[in-house]
Amino acid sequence: MKRLPFFIIFLFVFNILNSQELKKLTVNVYASNVDDTSQVFIAGNQIEFGGWQPDKAALNRIKTELWTSTFEFETGTVLQFKFTKGSWLNEALDSNGYVPPNHSLTLMRDTVVTYSINEWRNGGVAEATYSGQITGEVRYHEDMSYPGLINRDIIVWLPPGYEENPDERYQVLYMNDGQNIIDPATNAVTHVDWQVDEALDSLIRNEEVDPTIVVGIYNTTNRTAEYTPTDTGYTYMKFVVNKLKPFIDKTYRTKPDRKHTAIAGSSAGGIISFMLLWHYNDVFSKAICMSPAFQIHDTTRNFHLDYVDDVENYNGSQKNIKAYIDNGGVGIELMIQPGVDNMINALKSKGYKEGQDYLFTLDKEAHHTESAWAERLPEALKYIYGIN
Repeated sequence: MKRLPFFIIFLFVFNILNSQELKKLTVNVYASNVDDTSQVFIAGNQIEFGGWQPDKAALNRIKTELWTSTFEFETGTVLQFKFTKGSWLNEALDSNGYVPPNHSLTLMRDTVVTYSINEWRNGGVAEATYSGQITGEVRYHEDMSYPGLINRDIIVWLPPGYEENPDERYQVLYMNDGQNIIDPATNAVTHVDWQVDEALDSLIRNEEVDPTIVVGIYNTTNRTAEYTPTDTGYTYMKFVVNKLKPFIDKTYRTKPDRKHTAIAGSSAGGIISFMLLWHYNDVFSKAICMSPAFQIHDTTRNFHLDYVDDVENYNGSQKNIKAYIDNGGVGIELMIQPGVDNMINALKSKGYKEGQDYLFTLDKEAHHTESAWAERLPEALKYIYGIN
């Protein structure tokens, strides 16, 4: 499955916090090996770039090998993008024939950028500049359905010793954006994974964390709606609780009680992870919420996302939670920090104690990327699962 519109909701953050005049970005691409029936597309983290969909934002052909388009964004908008011929199976390669990292820039003034592309993927799997591999045993469950949602695949990672110890049962970590957590080849955009398999394998063998089954839930083209407090988001939570978890508990040797069940995710996946912990505290006792945008308000687009108020307005008995929350300090991370601060304050106001009920970590040098989350993941795992 392809990388889906990972950053779309953060466009709203930039529009609110960077209300300066619009700046123009002109993108020129000199592209060879593009026949007369093909097009060149830009795919990136803004709606204007197609929201990481590879066939939504076509550039205009000016000459045989020159493609161009001009876009407008608020001053300070962080842009990430790649180029394709309409599919991730036909994305642009670098001069060595490798899949390159994202192009990235922060738009502060009218800017013209020019790129030359001589090589394209030609279907199949291209060699990429990512590191990592699948460590351990994984199993796949394809095309899982639920009413109101797009079908999705599930990947399950089994801890060392699972097959050798048939009488043992294991705690379970559910993870959103499942195609980005274990296998770098299935992250179609950055080709970088969270390396949860390597992290847990080391932590388990070093006896820092109990053996854990990981369930990766692939996202879909409706990712933003599924991972935020919308009707679709609440349907997604019902899918996880009412269909996926019973299936996993039946298929694998799990410890199904709430004490041994956790949820994790980043970005919008961090929001839905906290929502699952909060709404289904009888099912989940722990959550890892990396770089979550808990609050977004954009009056110009009539878009409002606020999960802080759910915590502030809650008047029931205190929930038994253990939440790891973190953020970086570069680009998008700066924009979502106010909402993270407000969530921490809301938790404090309800009597939750830092270090006991939740932990907040700030890495001022970190970007909004899988590699940054992978770097912080071992400490997050040790916090929620650490052996006392």
